[in-house]
Amino acid sequence: MGTEQDKRKVRPRRRWRRWLWITPCALVVFSIVQVAVLRFVDPPFSTVMALRQVEAWGQGDWGFRIHYQWRDLDAMAASVPISLVAAEDQRFPLHNGFDLEAIEKAMDHNARGKRLRGGSTISQQVAKNLFLWQGRSWLRKGLEAWYTVLIEAFWPKRRILEMYANVAEFGDGVYGVQAASQRFWRKDAARLSAGESARLAAVLPSPRRYSATSPGPFVQRRAAWIQRQARQLGGSGYAVGED
Repeated sequence: MGTEQDKRKVRPRRRWRRWLWITPCALVVFSIVQVAVLRFVDPPFSTVMALRQVEAWGQGDWGFRIHYQWRDLDAMAASVPISLVAAEDQRFPLHNGFDLEAIEKAMDHNARGKRLRGGSTISQQVAKNLFLWQGRSWLRKGLEAWYTVLIEAFWPKRRILEMYANVAEFGDGVYGVQAASQRFWRKDAARLSAGESARLAAVLPSPRRYSATSPGPFVQRRAAWIQRQARQLGGSGYAVGED
């Protein structure tokens, strides 16, 4: 039989072992509840928004503020969702969160030394923008994959696209189509033209670098390409159902 001192040494080890499996299980349950709730509840902010605000304060910019205003997809111009899909993820209705074909093309493109291109789907970008942070670490990519699986399991495609339209960044501190429409053109997202929707989608690769209101050659070319692609995908008649 062990002494009382030996027993006291064993107890802390048991507690650590218990926490080693309780903590990840709790995080899994928390993430599932997060995603399930946001299937029905519109988020007041995203993790990326919160981190951007903290970043501004850390730089001493106390006047900086986030511009964000939720708008249901039905209250946006019909050109908005088709422009986002045309620009970012044309196989969005077909995949289950991961577009292996796009990832393979991006890897081949990058291997040839051209400008870096990502293969992320709209679902993956929602996972990153809503729950995580910017960056390229393996930890973040792993969490992004987990949240993407949950999003695709709990949300219909329409909800995923609606969330993306509301949490994507379209300018420094400007998140969502409604906030961008109000800030850039002083009008509601329902009144956006096809050209304006395309320009918003065109700046998504780097919204703090490119401007939807004063587009340079890159944004102009990309917006024109997006409009052509949108017409091929069905134009304003494009729809993502609830299933």
